[in-house]
Amino acid sequence: MTNSFRTISGNLGGGRVVVLFLLFLLAMYELVTAGFNAFAIICLLPIGVLFVITSFKQRMFTFWLLCIVNYLIQLKDLTLPLPMSIPNEMLEILLLALALIDIKDLKMERTLNIMLACLLVWCSYCTLEIINNTCNLGIDIGGWYTSARMMAFQLLYAFLVFSIYISTPQILIKYLYLWASLALLAVFWVWKQQNIGFTDAENHWIQTRGRLTHILQGGTLIRYFSIYSDAASYGIGIASTAVAFVIFGITSKIKKYRYFFLITGLACIWGMFPSGTRTATACLGAGFMAYIFLSKSVKIAVPFSIFFGISFFILAFTNIGDGNQQIRRMRSAFDPNDASANVRAINQAAMKRYMKEAPWGIGMHIGYDNVPANNKYAFMSTIPPDSEYVFIWIHTGEIGITVFIIITIIMLLGACWIVLFRINSPSLRGIGAGFCCAFVSMQLGGYGNQVLMQFPNCLVFYGGLSIVYILPFLEKGWVEHEEKLIALQEEKKRLKLEAQKNKRVKSSFF
Repeated sequence: MTNSFRTISGNLGGGRVVVLFLLFLLAMYELVTAGFNAFAIICLLPIGVLFVITSFKQRMFTFWLLCIVNYLIQLKDLTLPLPMSIPNEMLEILLLALALIDIKDLKMERTLNIMLACLLVWCSYCTLEIINNTCNLGIDIGGWYTSARMMAFQLLYAFLVFSIYISTPQILIKYLYLWASLALLAVFWVWKQQNIGFTDAENHWIQTRGRLTHILQGGTLIRYFSIYSDAASYGIGIASTAVAFVIFGITSKIKKYRYFFLITGLACIWGMFPSGTRTATACLGAGFMAYIFLSKSVKIAVPFSIFFGISFFILAFTNIGDGNQQIRRMRSAFDPNDASANVRAINQAAMKRYMKEAPWGIGMHIGYDNVPANNKYAFMSTIPPDSEYVFIWIHTGEIGITVFIIITIIMLLGACWIVLFRINSPSLRGIGAGFCCAFVSMQLGGYGNQVLMQFPNCLVFYGGLSIVYILPFLEKGWVEHEEKLIALQEEKKRLKLEAQKNKRVKSSFF
């Protein structure tokens, strides 16, 4: 018996059997004492170890997995025994750790730029917020980190991961295709919610937490949210995505890229309207207007200006399309007397009185759940900010929001400078312009709604802006890759014309 046990344990790897047995005992203990969530985490540990080992051999798989997880993490039917942000953060840290292991092959010059400097300044300021005790509640390092990783560190992670792993033109194209596929999935999911219905989890959410903001006009208007956390995050995110892919499409020289990107962009424009997010319309227009300045082409600038001038006039000064509830709601974004906008103005006026005495903000870890009702800043911890910029202002003060706005402007101008003056390839310049204009669109959305740091928007659009900074390093390879595809495209065209010519010759002969 003893010999047979030794044989089995030797075949399976002795120590591994013991470790698995101990994990089983620990899992059963946690199930009895701490409940199912702790039990599930212990059971998943071996899978996590195998995943890390696999990641050493298939690093790009981990990057693609991050992109997919980032997009799907807010699915209402997906429940995890840990905070939603943890899978993203773990994958990003794993990717950075894997890159550091081969530091000799790491091309650091791609990361040493203005965007990195700006993000380090912002992360440093948010780190100083540890000592912010404006509310006299003491220093809570755990609470601070929970907020800081969402407000600052995830921006830095996104920049580093995209700068390191988007290393060739082929990987860039694969990323654009993956992003487009995920965006089309989001658009399809909205169509499905409209025409087939919500899942049980989605219906439960919209009837409880989302009821006040997503079921309007006596239940006759529903704001659809797709696979995002809410309708505002979806509407603004998909509008900004539309900006990027329309620009990618009109500037691409490769037909298959052009058609796919344009179809994606137009589908995203359609998908924007069911969200009922009024800011999304302005975001779409702002993104395309930004492209007028980055296009360096009168042929593009003039038609774009005319089209969006007419569109703005129709929405702002006519009643065309008022038969559609979603269009009526979008049109209200241009109404200066809109009740919702007035409520926000009143709330922000009340905030200003409190914020005069809190230049560093009320603290990054402060929320409605940890501020006593008799605290001076209890009102500030409970009032809905309705805007990412207002949220940052409340928690980091006038100093914090000033720093954030300055670094955002510098990062954007730096990327625009690269597009205008450092990239010679028109199609690659179009990709850079698409990312820049989508970033403009998203920032306007962050001014109007609390969507900037939400999933999947943060990784997609800050990661996209970081790609602009590495495009000059990819340009030589991009031109070579494009020339090969154009040659193949022209050869197919030539063969097709020859086939048509031969067919005409044969028909005329007979």
